Order: sequence, then C-alpha cells, then structure tokens
Amino acid sequence: MKRSVLDLSRQDWQGFFQSQNLPVFRASQVMQWIHQHLVGSFDEMKNIGKSLQKLLDEHFYFPEVQVISQQESQDGTIKWLIKAHIGQSAIEMVYIPEPKRRTLCVSSQIGCELNCQFCHTATQGFDRNLTTSEIISQLWFVQRFLKKRAFDEGLLTATDPAAFAQYFGISNVVFMGMGEPLRNLDAVLPSLSIMMDDFAYGLSKRRVTVSTSGVVPGIEKLGDYTDVALALSLHAPTNEIRDQIVPINKKYPLEVLLPAVLHYLDRHDRQMHVTIEYVMLAGVNDQVAHAKKLSQLIGKYLSGRVKINLIPFNTYPTAKYACSDDATILEFANLLRSKNIITTIRKTRGPDILGACGQLAGDVLDKTRRRQKYLQELSLSQSDYSERTSSF
Repeated sequence: MKRSVLDLSRQDWQGFFQSQNLPVFRASQVMQWIHQHLVGSFDEMKNIGKSLQKLLDEHFYFPEVQVISQQESQDGTIKWLIKAHIGQSAIEMVYIPEPKRRTLCVSSQIGCELNCQFCHTATQGFDRNLTTSEIISQLWFVQRFLKKRAFDEGLLTATDPAAFAQYFGISNVVFMGMGEPLRNLDAVLPSLSIMMDDFAYGLSKRRVTVSTSGVVPGIEKLGDYTDVALALSLHAPTNEIRDQIVPINKKYPLEVLLPAVLHYLDRHDRQMHVTIEYVMLAGVNDQVAHAKKLSQLIGKYLSGRVKINLIPFNTYPTAKYACSDDATILEFANLLRSKNIITTIRKTRGPDILGACGQLAGDVLDKTRRRQKYLQELSLSQSDYSERTSSF
C-alpha cells in the first residue's frame, strides 16, 4: 500500500532510501521539494531523475486536500473546512495573519473526547485521531495557498523558498484547533518533527505551541520528546469550578497537573514559561475573587513561570455560557498584573466565521452520543439545533 508523502519524517525518508540501496542525501532533497518548494507531484522534482521519480511514485502518493468550504473574516482570518483523508468527516484549520507573524491553528483530532463545556468542538462528539499526514496536510495546503496568492497578487516573483517563508509563509503553528493533541501523540510527535525540520518548514521550537487541557501523562511524554512551547487550558482557579467546565480535571486535578507543567518547564529551560489560557465566562470564573485565587494558585506552583492569556468567550449556536463584559475582563487582568503576573487579553480573531478560539467544530459524521447528551442538557431538540445552525 502506498504511503502519503506528508506522513514521513526525515528519518523515515532516510530509512526508505537505505532500504533501496540509494544515498540518504536524497531524503533531504525530497523533503525540500515537498515542504519548501511545495510541489504536488514527483515529476516536479527537477534534480531527481526519472527512474527515481518512478520509484517514488510506486511507493508514495501526494494526498488530495479537498476543500469543503473557505471563509475569510473581515480581519483577514481565514478558516477552511477540509475533508479528512479517511472516512467522510471533515476538519477545520484557521490562518491568522498579523503584522509580524502568520499563525496557523491546526487540528489534531476529528472532534474531541474531553467534553470541555464551553467549547464548540465538544458539541460535535469524537470520531478519531488524525494521522500525521492529515495534520501536516493542513500546513502544506495553507503554505501552497499563501504562495499562490502571493504570486497572483504580484507580491512574490521569485521561486526561492526562503523569500516566501520570510515574508508570506506560516511563521507560527499552534495546536489549538479541534481535539486534544496530547491524546494523539503518535501522530503529533512526528508532525512536530516535520514542522521543525530544517529541510521541511524549519519552524523553531518557540514558534510551535502545543496546547493541552491537562493530560498529565501526555505532558510527561511530550517532554521526553521535545521542548516546544506549552500552553495550558486552565480556565479555572479551583478544582470545584474546573471539574464543572473542564471534566478531565476530575482525573488530573490542579495539585497533580501544575507540578507536571513545572516539571516540563524545568527539565528543559529554567527560564521557560507556560502560557495559561483562561476563557472568561460571565458569572462562572470571572470575578475578582477568582482572580485572587488564580494569583495564589500561580504563586504556589508556577511563580514567575507563566504568561496568562485571558480569552473573551466566543459564542456559537447552542452555547450555554456568555462572555464577561470588557470592564470585568480588564479588572481581572489588572488584579493579576498587580501581582506581577504577565497578563494579556487576547484579541478575538475571526468570530464572524466561527474561527475564533473555542468556535471550531468541523464536521464529525461518525459521532458519539456526547452531542445528543449536550443537546438534551440544553433542552433543544435535534430539529431546533438544525434550524439554528443551518446558516453557519
């Protein structure tokens, strides 16, 4: 059976060429053609002979990325819904352009099994983990899209991959799309290897962020493999609140989770910080008392090692929470800052296309019963749900 070219790390390619009694330097050549020149076929690889092109074609294939929909926000954010390589489900990814960086938010699963109560993905249930090829295809596709757009607009005239990467290509990747990446490390770890390979996308470890809701064994395994930037979806200052909105906390409570995060930081770099993500839910976790408890929690476990990112809740059809008002968010942030905790308020990007944090849902056709349970809790019938979401 043929294997997707987007599934292979440099070590995989080297192993293949060794098995064919061919020089291993071909591995870096092939990777550059795929991930830097962004070709879509073997016959576009100009410094590789016809016989080798034929051999590669016998063993590998370029996956077709089927775009179901593309939506562009007024702020330049673009969200794609693409068909998964296997089955009928679909996944979402989001491109976020900024003056000094171009970020891609990638998905690691079709749906999510952690059932965080404020997240749109949770309403879709869980299908399966994405493959390495399906994760890398998100980056590969968007790079090809950005390159074509730059050429079409006359902004890029040379074919030099370095010029494209410097001015137009993706500079940052965040695993903050659909799914819990630490529940899919068999595919996420090889994906990280490809993303950071100098013969592929050449992203530095500080420009790749893996976000987790608190899967402690996954944090430990990730630390065994790499020291990419880590983000923790905390969202609550106490076990009582976190148990309600982030159910995995019942398995890995704060007194277990936060020491694991500190260990991840310390084993690599004692100057390394973790980004704490904290969604602001009106009347749930946004009061001054919550901010005080959060500062105490940070002081106990992660003093001087965090950057807190307050995230205004981004609503979606069937959402059962509301966003805190601006004054409440600012008061919350100022209290944390008064405790010398670096705190930012995230600027919402792409809310008009449901592309903001917590709004991704994809199209999970092989659903579990979580979605029905969720709808029942909201006292909505399936027909009500369909009617309310038909325009999205």
